[in-house]
Amino acid sequence: ENTFTKHNPDIIFHVAAYKHVPIVENNITEAITNNVLGTKNLVTLALKFKIQNFTLISTDKAVRPTNIMGATKRLAELLIHAISKSKELNTNNINFSIIRFGNVLGSSGSVVPLFYKQINEGGPITLTDEKMTRYFMTIREAAILVLQSTLLQSDNEIFVLDMGMPIKILDLAKKMIKLSGLTEKNKDNPNGNIEIKITGLRPGEKLYEELIVDNNMKKTDRPHILKAREKIVKYNEIIELIDEISNFAESSDIRKIKSILMNEIIGYRPKDNEV
Repeated sequence: ENTFTKHNPDIIFHVAAYKHVPIVENNITEAITNNVLGTKNLVTLALKFKIQNFTLISTDKAVRPTNIMGATKRLAELLIHAISKSKELNTNNINFSIIRFGNVLGSSGSVVPLFYKQINEGGPITLTDEKMTRYFMTIREAAILVLQSTLLQSDNEIFVLDMGMPIKILDLAKKMIKLSGLTEKNKDNPNGNIEIKITGLRPGEKLYEELIVDNNMKKTDRPHILKAREKIVKYNEIIELIDEISNFAESSDIRKIKSILMNEIIGYRPKDNEV
């Protein structure tokens, strides 16, 4: 609130979130506090200070989430949508928008710097599953498209950045070894330099990521920015879920938190052994 009072911003880009899937799985109450309640606090201030544009940076992991990180971001998306469409709350017609995209090459936690580090240390490159695929774009591409999206008016749509075709992580690892001037060490090449080691999926991790809930994406007038219309949930329903989940976060009741996130509105579906 001090920052809002001092700087009187016009545009808010809400990027802050705990996003490392395995770490969040082990720190669920902190993820609720930051990813959900932090969003609620920021939106409340945006309404109070009559911000012009509020943009939530979301993630492909919010689509049919199998992990806590994705579920908390999905709840944040639903909150923004509900407030945007509430005539009682959004009296100043703030342009609320949600932008959903996948992995950003070179960002904190990205596999690219991790793979380079592992290659420089002589390997092995660790990969959770040889079938895993992910969407990627560069930091520059993502930043430009996020800025451009603020010029678009959102009508209960979610903006989705066109990230092209998903990339097989195993192919990425092999290419990075080759680009480093080295060779892969495997049964066919036992004298190679870098081994690729398959470690198994981590808690909450998906083999494939998705960008939309329903297959109804349309083009906008901005290249590489698409939009998807998704169901709006009423503000009262969302705030009731958030208040309930907040109470259980305070008491660190993980089972209750997960049961709330498994509400059909949010769509959180963990693996059976992770409930």
